[in-house]
Amino acid sequence: MKQLKFLLERSAFGVCNYLGQKMGIASARVRLYFIYISFITLGSPLILYLFAAFWLNLRKYIKNRRNLIWR
Repeated sequence: MKQLKFLLERSAFGVCNYLGQKMGIASARVRLYFIYISFITLGSPLILYLFAAFWLNLRKYIKNRRNLIWR
């Protein structure tokens, strides 16, 4: 069960972890709130989640490219 949890957390783009660190709360609580909001609003926060995942990956890519130029 722990391996499945680790796999899901690792492949979830780190959006909840990032938001939890920025807001100063546990990422598990952010995930829980996200799940509750998704059920209440019939899944519309999934669009926001995917946008945030795309933005974080793009930001990481730009940061890595910038580091390669200065080496």
